[in-house]
Amino acid sequence: MTRTTPGNAMRTIFVLFDTLNRHNLGPYGGVQVATPGFDRLAERAVTFDAHHVGSLPCMPARRDLHTGRLNFLHRSWGPLEPFDISLPQILRQSGVYSHLITDHYHYFEDGGAGYVGKYTSYDFLRGQEGDPWVVKIAPDSDTWRARYHPGQVSETRGSLRYHNLANRERIVETSDFPSTRCFDSGLAFLDDNRDADDWFLQIETFDPHEPFTAPPGFRDALPTGYDGPILDWPPYAPVSETPEEIAELRANYAALLAHCDAQLGRLLDRMDALNLWDDTMLIVTTDHGFLTGEHDWWAKIRMPAYAEIAHIPLFIHHPNHAAMAGQRRTALTQTIDIMPTVLSAHGCAVPASVRGRSLLPLMADETAPGHDAVIFGYFGGAVNLADGRHSYFRYPPTLHDPELYQYTLMPSHVTQPFSAAELAGATLTQGDAWTGGMPVLKVPVIRDSPWYRAHGPDRMIDSPSLIFDMANDPAQAAPLDDPALEARLAGKMAALMAQNHAPPEAFARLGLAPPSDV
Repeated sequence: MTRTTPGNAMRTIFVLFDTLNRHNLGPYGGVQVATPGFDRLAERAVTFDAHHVGSLPCMPARRDLHTGRLNFLHRSWGPLEPFDISLPQILRQSGVYSHLITDHYHYFEDGGAGYVGKYTSYDFLRGQEGDPWVVKIAPDSDTWRARYHPGQVSETRGSLRYHNLANRERIVETSDFPSTRCFDSGLAFLDDNRDADDWFLQIETFDPHEPFTAPPGFRDALPTGYDGPILDWPPYAPVSETPEEIAELRANYAALLAHCDAQLGRLLDRMDALNLWDDTMLIVTTDHGFLTGEHDWWAKIRMPAYAEIAHIPLFIHHPNHAAMAGQRRTALTQTIDIMPTVLSAHGCAVPASVRGRSLLPLMADETAPGHDAVIFGYFGGAVNLADGRHSYFRYPPTLHDPELYQYTLMPSHVTQPFSAAELAGATLTQGDAWTGGMPVLKVPVIRDSPWYRAHGPDRMIDSPSLIFDMANDPAQAAPLDDPALEARLAGKMAALMAQNHAPPEAFARLGLAPPSDV
């Protein structure tokens, strides 16, 4: 890759939070907790009001960010593929130094392979959630059971909750928290490289992902009526908790969000001190949101991809568009747009395989077009569409339709390779434009798979297809019954699936006809 505009020196800071709820942020109307850092960011940046997810959840979203194209139509959670064209890899080949700072431990599991190596360098901070970090071969189980809610305690070595409780014994003060240390590392990078050009810094933290464990002091302004052991890890389930337990879980999310806001504020302070606003682009966003009791659900994956999950925040400051600071954009945008935006800002050509669009024209001109519609979802679940007015969830008649395949050259799930039973039915099939012509494995999805039970159809609920008018029903409480509207939205969905090279069975599974002109 070569730069298309030699000498166009640019520096970029990309801040990626995990599970950052748009509706809880001050610039988007949030009121439960003050977010002065995000408020201050909105004054310096352009705020995007119609930004949406692509592939879900964590690692599929990161693959979208790397490649600028959707992957959920072909693949569940998995590594970067040999045919994937990666953002930091292009930057690196173009002479732009890329550095990743992360505490997102999923990069270091089987299903996260290949991502961090695309950066010129990286820093990994330990201790989030079930990161297998702190060793407790013989823990004080009685203390754990007394201190934590029963739903958060596990004595099964290797489980997420077991490792989480072990990690917490070493994470006590604010300075111990992995997210704090991520921003410490990011500020050190800025201090060390303040006079250098052509770099891309990604500061990425797992927070405010569950468990909602905040440093001391952040809960002080958020009292609840709950009187019990620590409860900060909601289940992936319908809401069944008492009102006090619900309030406690929500308050703990708000406290962790306040901690994230404070870390963002530290970054903004350093940008002020180093005068970075004049020559550095800043992008702040997340991979997805999270239900904290809305629609009578906790979490994600299992239920439809409601707006609390799919409609996410995005803020961009670009020094060439500083005059636009404080403005908002209503055009429809999506996760896959980040990659071409960064490439364009650094003068790099955008590969033809990319389906996202650079947001720089929209930064300069609020009338520049966004997407007419976007699709998003979890592999094996519904395909979902937003067109700026309506949201549409289209489910197959049954989530357990056997005509479902994963297309991959890297057959790994979240924490382990595909099993022998899964690969027994695999065939090598000719690749398409999205694989760069490489042949790929076509692997039948079977029910006897750890992914199927943990993240796939066994984890999801069968749901009717639903349409909501987001202008008049932003809470998505009153589904529409309008066959003509559904036919029109289904046509948009099919066209976008075709543009993203959905395999034939994806259309058949949803009862859609592939468009003949795409």
